[in-house]
Amino acid sequence: MTELILLVAAFGLLGLVFWLSVDSDDDNGGGGLMQPALVPVRVRR
Repeated sequence: MTELILLVAAFGLLGLVFWLSVDSDDDNGGGGLMQPALVPVRVRR
C-alpha cells in the first residue's frame, strides 16, 4: 500500500512539474505573467 501511495505521489509531482513548464503565458516560454496590452479608451470631449 505504501508503494502505491509513493508511486501516485511521484507521478503527481512529475505531472505538476510538466504542467508548470508547459503552461506559460508569455511568448518566450520563461514563465511569469503576460505583458499588459494597451487598450484604447474612449474619452468624451
